[in-house]
Amino acid sequence: MPIEVAPPKYVVIVNAVQQRIEDGTYPLGAMLPSETELIREFRASRPVVVRALDLLRQGGWIESRQGKGRFVLGPPGGIEQRSQGRRYGLLDDDERAGSTLLAAGTVPAPPRAAVALGVEPGTPVVARRRLITVDGVGPVELGTAFLSVELAEGTGVGAEDAMPEGLLRHVASRKRLKFDHVTERISARLPSAEEAKLLQVRESDPVLTVLLVICDRSATPLLAVDVLLPASRHDLEDVYPLD
Repeated sequence: MPIEVAPPKYVVIVNAVQQRIEDGTYPLGAMLPSETELIREFRASRPVVVRALDLLRQGGWIESRQGKGRFVLGPPGGIEQRSQGRRYGLLDDDERAGSTLLAAGTVPAPPRAAVALGVEPGTPVVARRRLITVDGVGPVELGTAFLSVELAEGTGVGAEDAMPEGLLRHVASRKRLKFDHVTERISARLPSAEEAKLLQVRESDPVLTVLLVICDRSATPLLAVDVLLPASRHDLEDVYPLD
């Protein structure tokens, strides 16, 4: 029987606010409900609500105006805006230090990546899986990037050679592409036995999952990136900064 784990309350709040921004319930420029209103609605403590709002701010969904409140910026508008929030080593960093390449090559698209890329599950795609480690902290990110076989052709993404630059820059420069915007979905679940071993957590410790879909100007999905984050280690912002 599968184990179902409710996501942390702050993730529930983040997902709810993101959905309301996307569907227009909270329109561009609108002031968000106060902390007190969110505490009441979600039956959460103030620290939980503040953490959720801070994640939304870091992700570029909202902004804080001192003495006035928090206001909607809209869905993050592009790669540059995302990079001002949480950084993902799988996308941004080269592979020569603090990174272990676990696998690279053509695989059947798993359902989660298939939906993100708009293809049928099982369609051949090129995947690149890496484990990011920070000295003194341990593994902080386990991620797999998926892209179509056609897009990967000539890039070396499917090869087991280390890339001297971030994945986005590598693909963009070799295919002469311009990535326009990214969507981000955050949830939580229990890790598999393999994932727990790689991330050095217990199988009973929930991990955050982030699904990034990186699109061009026409909103065509080009890359899907599935990332696992040990939540407890991502409280250490001074070690692995979110800004």
